[in-house]
Amino acid sequence: MSPKSRPDPGPNASGEFTFCPYCAAELEIRPDGEGQSRRVCPQCQWIHYRNPTVGVAAIVLTADGLLLGRRQSGGWCIPCGHVEWHESIHQAVVREMREELGVEIQVGPLYNAHSNFHNPAQHTVGLWFEVALPQSVELIPGGDLVELRVFPLDQIPDLIFPTDGLIVEQLCSDSRQRT
Repeated sequence: MSPKSRPDPGPNASGEFTFCPYCAAELEIRPDGEGQSRRVCPQCQWIHYRNPTVGVAAIVLTADGLLLGRRQSGGWCIPCGHVEWHESIHQAVVREMREELGVEIQVGPLYNAHSNFHNPAQHTVGLWFEVALPQSVELIPGGDLVELRVFPLDQIPDLIFPTDGLIVEQLCSDSRQRT
């Protein structure tokens, strides 16, 4: 098979591989013996395990509330992004906040982790970290954020990611327990 006629082994629109990325054979769907159907290469026996990607988010709490970003798509969220292949989760949250907030942050403890199923084509695992901002810093929206605003916890707008809503509920509960 010439390089020009070789099929694209990359994922299709639903995120599934249709051709083997190693030998370009068309993948077959086979049961794996554990109740799952998986795409398998009939030539080299490569198995496509469709695993979630990892995202990180920064919880920035101030005396006035929670920092949220408005995305280019128009919805509000806790500032977040994906972990790159070469990064640790801590490096990823620092890089993402440099991109989205325009500042260097200090990563605190992991606040919570959730599976995100809001996009059927892409299952992700989200990690929300408590972070500290430098004193007297100007935040500049960047990346896919066009606006940054602090909202009181009892006045959070509709959020585009349902799991951010779970984090806000937990923050409210934790806040009530401290008072």
